[in-house]
Amino acid sequence: MSSAWLLPEHIADVLPAQARRIEDLRRDLLDGARSYGFELVMPPLLEHIESLLSGTGRELDLKTFKLIDQLSGRTIGVRADTTPQVARIDAHLLNRQGVARLCYCGPVLHTRPAGVNVTREPLQFGAEIYGHRGLEADLEVQELALDLLQRAGASQLTLDMGDARIVRALLAGSGLPEAAVAALYAALAAKDQPGVAELTSTLPEPSRNGLLALLRLYGGDEVLAAARTQLPALPMLTAALDDLQWLTQHLRQAHPGVRIGFDLADLGGYDYYSGARFAVYAAGSSDAVARGGRYDEVGAVFGRTRPAVGFSLIDLKELVLIAPPRAMRPAIRAPWGEDASLRAAIRQLREQGESVVCILPGHEHEGQEFDCDRELVAQAGQWQVRAL
Repeated sequence: MSSAWLLPEHIADVLPAQARRIEDLRRDLLDGARSYGFELVMPPLLEHIESLLSGTGRELDLKTFKLIDQLSGRTIGVRADTTPQVARIDAHLLNRQGVARLCYCGPVLHTRPAGVNVTREPLQFGAEIYGHRGLEADLEVQELALDLLQRAGASQLTLDMGDARIVRALLAGSGLPEAAVAALYAALAAKDQPGVAELTSTLPEPSRNGLLALLRLYGGDEVLAAARTQLPALPMLTAALDDLQWLTQHLRQAHPGVRIGFDLADLGGYDYYSGARFAVYAAGSSDAVARGGRYDEVGAVFGRTRPAVGFSLIDLKELVLIAPPRAMRPAIRAPWGEDASLRAAIRQLREQGESVVCILPGHEHEGQEFDCDRELVAQAGQWQVRAL
């Protein structure tokens, strides 16, 4: 029989020191998003499964815990991603005609971990813009992601860009079955040339050659120039390359220290994104610390197909591990006592925004364990704060 205190695999408690760092980071991120004009929303953990999985593809379905609602008898799910919920809020609850900037921060739950040492309960932060089809919204989302990561202390940032329209343009009218398309996207992401060659053997030569060329189109600025010569001049494909070029020029002006690269064959979330997509990498992390892009169809199932672009950060519990430690918030150590003047002095300090830690009777020897740089002492009949 297992011990009652053991948690399920890939689920863990967050202890005080780490919880403080995570909460400080959460507040900084929300303040940063607010400075851009984003409004906070708090979707529920549970929803009807149809709503949670609408328009998101098979990958999210496999990640979602499902259970039967004892009140309605319907199948409900524990959210594995917050974006579909925010799309529902934009479509049905806010129902605005113009631009809506929304952000969120809360736990999600996954049926399986994404890696060996990865939690199944990430703390997800994200921000999304609804209602604007132009590249200005894409640029704002990418700049916000970079600003927030730098605010969090992430360093040596690399922005990796691509566009879902490139492969779609090459596959337009191909007639490939859905399973073959999924296998092709996987082969492209893995840079599997034999696999791509086999899966595209029945396609017209321009499309087949273009898809094989994508395997070589990753790296720096030379990628966009090479893509214009090695890929067919299809309108959708050319528009995607033009958009990537425009975004790159503006991002370099605002973030000259961020390295920008391209991988035109990496289409993670291909059944989700509808335009430019991006991932951000940082020193100390083996995976992307942020992912996002344009997903204009996300609200279609809710009856409103609105332009939409956004991103989400890596689990905040992981993000704090690659950020430098922050200085502890200073606090004041105070004795416990029934003296009215002492209790009034403590209340006044707290009202002024100070953290005051009262040393409970019998625990005086533990005072040094608190992060206190001052103490409250009686001097000349008055309670005064002095440095430790």
